[in-house]
Amino acid sequence: MKAIRHISLLTLLLTLCFALAGQEPSHRQNDQDSALRRLFPSQKDNRKNHGKQDTKAVIDSLNRVIEALQNEISQRDSIENEMVELIEAEESELPEDSYTVEKTDSLLNMWYLQNQISRQEYELFDDLEDIGRFNSDSVRFTTNVPDSVLMERLKRMNSFITLPFNPIVKNYMILYSEKNVPKMKRLLSLSDYYFPIFEEILAKYDMPLELKYMSIIESALNPVARSRVGARGIWQFMYKTGRQYGLKINSFVDERLDVEKAADAAARYMKDAYNVFGDWALAISSYNCGPGNVNKAIRRAGRRDFWSIYPYLPRETRGYVPAFVGAMYAMTYYREYGIQPNPSPMPAHTDTFVIHRNLHFGQISDLVGVDIEELRELNAQYIHDIIPGNEGPQILKLPYQYTNSFLDCQDTLYTHLADSLLSPQILKGVESGTTPERGGGGGGNVIRYKVRSGDYLGRIASRYHVSVRQIMNWNHLRSNNIRVGQVLTIYQGGGPAPAASQAAPAKSGGSKPAASGSYTVYTVRSGDSLFKISQRYGVTVKQIMDLNHCSSNIKAGQKLKIPTK
Repeated sequence: MKAIRHISLLTLLLTLCFALAGQEPSHRQNDQDSALRRLFPSQKDNRKNHGKQDTKAVIDSLNRVIEALQNEISQRDSIENEMVELIEAEESELPEDSYTVEKTDSLLNMWYLQNQISRQEYELFDDLEDIGRFNSDSVRFTTNVPDSVLMERLKRMNSFITLPFNPIVKNYMILYSEKNVPKMKRLLSLSDYYFPIFEEILAKYDMPLELKYMSIIESALNPVARSRVGARGIWQFMYKTGRQYGLKINSFVDERLDVEKAADAAARYMKDAYNVFGDWALAISSYNCGPGNVNKAIRRAGRRDFWSIYPYLPRETRGYVPAFVGAMYAMTYYREYGIQPNPSPMPAHTDTFVIHRNLHFGQISDLVGVDIEELRELNAQYIHDIIPGNEGPQILKLPYQYTNSFLDCQDTLYTHLADSLLSPQILKGVESGTTPERGGGGGGNVIRYKVRSGDYLGRIASRYHVSVRQIMNWNHLRSNNIRVGQVLTIYQGGGPAPAASQAAPAKSGGSKPAASGSYTVYTVRSGDSLFKISQRYGVTVKQIMDLNHCSSNIKAGQKLKIPTK
C-alpha cells in the first residue's frame, strides 16, 4: 500500500510541477503517463513488493523526475523571459501610466469614441468623454433576452476559449448585439472582405480561426486606425513590436497598415504568446497590455487562469477577453437580433500587381480611372500615396474591373505627371520627414512626452520614429540637452507642414507663383487630385503646388489657391 500511496503522491507532484511550468495537466496527460511508465514498468509487480528497498527506489525515482522537471521549468522560464524582453522593449519605454483609460488603445476607446455613439443613445453618460471611461465592473446593461438563452447560445458557439457566463461577459454580449446596431451593420459588411483574409493566415499557422475577432476589438476593422499611443493599423501594432515581427516601417511604407502582412505578424505574435502562457485567454490579454503585465498579474494572483488574474490586470485589459467573446457572440447571432449587414464598401474581387518603379496614386487615378480614395483603402501602407518601386518590388491592389485599364496604360503610366508628382523635391521631402503623411492632419498624433531619467533625444526620436532635428525644431531647442521632467512636443508622422513664410522659394526655371490677389480659392472635394484640379482651371500641377507651398497630398476640405491665367 505504501508503494500505491507513493504513486498517488508522484502523480500529485507531477501535476503540481506541470502547473508551475504553465501547462495544464490535461494537456500533458501523455507526458505524465509516460513518466509513470518509465518509473513503474509494471505497477502490478510493484504493488506486490512492500519492502523498504522498493519504497526507497520509488522515492529516488521521484526525486530524479522532480529535478528533471525543475530543469524544464527553468528552460521554459528562459524562453518566456526572452519573449517578454523582446516584446516589452516597446512597452517598457512608455510612461508608467501608458495603460490608463485615457491612453490605451482598447475596445471602448476605439468602439465609442471612433464610432461617435450619440449621447441620446446612452443617457447614463454625460458626454462622449464619459463614454470613453466606461467601466465594465460597474456599468450594467439590460436585455429582454433571458439569461438561459444567452448561456445556451454561448455554449453552442463551442469557442476554444472557455469562459463562464457572468455579469461581465453578459455585459459585452449585450453591448455588441444590442447597443449600437448601426455600427454592427457596418462591421458585418467589412468582415465579408477582411475575415477571409485573416482566416487564411490563421489557418496557415494552425491557429484558431476565432482569433479574427480580435481585429474588431483592436480597430473596428479600420485598416488605418491610429491610437493615442502610436499603435497603427487594423491590428494596432506599436512601432517596435511591428518591427520585431518583420513589418517594414520607413518614410514611404508602413506595413502595419498592410492588412495581410499585419495579420500575419499578429498570428505569429499570438502563436508566441500561447507558447509562453499555454492559455488562449492569457495570450489574448497579452496582446492588449503586453506579456509583462500578464506575468505580473499571474505572480500577484498565484494562478494562471484569466478569471484568477482578472483583478490584477490593468483596468482596460480586464474587459478585453470578455469583449472578444461579446464581439464573437454578436457576429454569430446577429440574425437573432434582426441585424442586416450593410452593403459591403469593399470590392468583391481585387487583382494584385508587382510594381518595380516609383509610382504615384495620382498617376494611377488619372490614367486608369480608379478613385484615389479606393486606392488608399486597398493600399493603405503607402503613407504618401507613393509606391516606392525603385527600392524593390512592391504590391499594388486594384479592384478587378480596372485590371485591363491598368495593363493598357503601362507604356505611359510611369512617366505621366512624374515631373510633378515624383519630383526629386517631393521624394526628398518624404525621405527627410518634412512632408506629413497622408491624412495626418498636419503631422499625425501630437504627443506630449515627459522626459524621464536616462532619456536622451536620440532615444526619444527612435521611440517615436522621428529625427532628433525634428524634435529640436518642434521644441525650439538650441542643443541636445534635455532635463528630467521637461515636456517635449512630438508630432508622429513628420510634424506640421511648414508655414508659407518658412517654405523654400521656388527654384529658378520653374513656374512662378501668381502675384498677390491673382488667384482663386478652391475647396478640395472628395476624389479630387491636383491633376484633376489643374485640368479644371487650365493650369499646371506645379503652379498649384508652388503657390500653396504644398506637396501632392491633398485632402477633402483643404483650401487651395488656384492661379488665374
